[in-house]
Amino acid sequence: MADDIRRFLRHVLATIAYRGGKTLRGAPDGFADARIQADTRSAVEIVAHLADLMEWALTSVEGQAKWNPQPPAAWQHEVDRFFAALERLDTFLAGGAPIGCPPERLFQGPLADALTHVGQLSTLRRAAGVPVRSENFYQAPIEVGSVGPEQKPPKFEFD
Repeated sequence: MADDIRRFLRHVLATIAYRGGKTLRGAPDGFADARIQADTRSAVEIVAHLADLMEWALTSVEGQAKWNPQPPAAWQHEVDRFFAALERLDTFLAGGAPIGCPPERLFQGPLADALTHVGQLSTLRRAAGVPVRSENFYQAPIEVGSVGPEQKPPKFEFD
């Protein structure tokens, strides 16, 4: 059962990477500052938050849950930080060390929150006039362990 839980959590991470990568790749110049309205997070603030969430998730599975939000830096730095944190978390889950938090809490907290924020970025892309193509994610080539920014091409996209 523990292996099934690890595999599921790693699949969630690969899903976040796939969907996040699709949304972040090809973002236009100036997108980092895009926001729906003045009192909402900008795109770069959302990406920084995504990185913070993955770093928090890693400290949680290591048994030392610590929320340590970082102020947003440049766009590419935050994108790189997000994917680096995803990779570190996936590496931990791929190993044999015990998971130091309830897996259900890990999913309902930082991982589900990350999926929400990836959706916000997709909405911001559409609002900025450079939408990402819709996709049947059920058919997407998501693979456990594939958590970097570059992903396999989609199998079924549509407008």
